[in-house]
Amino acid sequence: MVVFSVPAEVTVILLDIEGTTTPIAFVKDILFPYIKENVKEYLQTHWEEEECQQDVNLLRKQAEEDAHLDGAIPIPAASGNGVDELQQIIQAVVDNVCWQMSLDRKTTALKQLQGHMWRAAFTAGHMKAEFFEDVVPAVRKWREDGMKVYIYSSGSVEAQKLLFGHSTEGNILELFDGHFDTKIGHKVESESYKKIANSIGCSTNNILFLTDITLEASAAEEAGVHVAVVVRPGNAGLTDDEKTSYSLITSFSELYLPSSA
Repeated sequence: MVVFSVPAEVTVILLDIEGTTTPIAFVKDILFPYIKENVKEYLQTHWEEEECQQDVNLLRKQAEEDAHLDGAIPIPAASGNGVDELQQIIQAVVDNVCWQMSLDRKTTALKQLQGHMWRAAFTAGHMKAEFFEDVVPAVRKWREDGMKVYIYSSGSVEAQKLLFGHSTEGNILELFDGHFDTKIGHKVESESYKKIANSIGCSTNNILFLTDITLEASAAEEAGVHVAVVVRPGNAGLTDDEKTSYSLITSFSELYLPSSA
């Protein structure tokens, strides 16, 4: 087994979710299809609720910003013309959401709606989050060894808490010291990692970031964060250059904490 020795100055482990703690198949085959298959019914059911209207307004603003993009789908505002108009608006929201998802957009507006839909599904017991088998035992051990553990995902903080609160391992939210999403910045921008360090109250070189995406790894390294790239079944393959440029692990159990020796 390849062992990655965690630098002695590291006191915080920052985790990506998709492809790192959780199989990409769970996200791609269960979470995302659920949104596409249920978004219309969800909107029709919750349309009058303030939260749903806030979600739609945010998506409408995003649609206005996206107006210059090929295939962008506008979301008209209501003018009080009855049921037909309402159905047209709902369909526009559905089409916009599906368009954004087809491009794998990470907009806050999209993530917010998805988070609310997943909340409804998780709390109703319609789905449970899945993790690689090495994840929970490793996180428990890190905590015992005095590490702080945070999550940084493009999925909203609310969606993250749903995953860890409704999982096949039960509610494991207590294992994490905090959560970050794209509101602090995008994961491929080095400034985001500086903001995270500042928010935690540590230096960037006190953080070890685990991710399956080399663009994120590069941005984190640029900010002075330690990085290991996680190679999991179903993840995108790495180029030869990427394999030699980054420390690679295939399991969290491969992390060696010198302080615990």
